Amino acid sequence: MNIVVIPDGAMIVVPLIEKNGHTYLSPTDFSKYNNEVNLNPDFKVNLSSETPSGVRGRISLLAPLLEKTDAAIVLGRRPSDYEPMYNVLNELILFCGNGCNNAHSLAVSLVSQRDIPVLKLAYPTTREEIIELIDKVNRFLKDFDSSIGDDLDADLMPKSCNVPLDQFEKTLNNSI
Repeated sequence: MNIVVIPDGAMIVVPLIEKNGHTYLSPTDFSKYNNEVNLNPDFKVNLSSETPSGVRGRISLLAPLLEKTDAAIVLGRRPSDYEPMYNVLNELILFCGNGCNNAHSLAVSLVSQRDIPVLKLAYPTTREEIIELIDKVNRFLKDFDSSIGDDLDADLMPKSCNVPLDQFEKTLNNSI
């Protein structure tokens, strides 16, 4: 099966795709375009003329691959309070940068609109979470069950409850 990874080039995921016998589709692998890269494709998505050129460029490279994509793996956004586990170069190699938040969000939206299995995983912040991420990717690539993903919100961050449970129960009991 053909798999797309968002952000493209997250090397913690790419070798797992190939190890499990699937094909990794990358918008930045120009050898797969047969020298026919069209930077002004006929978008099946309505992009306004005010869409930044960087977003248009990134999506123009991703759009042709979406027609061939059978499944997708999406890594969530890095938490703002994240303390890097590795140096900057290793972080970029393992998890990639999402380039531009707008392009990243649009790419995730386009993939989510397709009728394909999508595994959405939170950005790992500990060694244990990295091991868990690898395990989830391997399980997904065996049976393409999207339910093993993390419960992420619209911003691709783990959902969190801002109200402590005891406070919620107190509020609920007082309103009855």
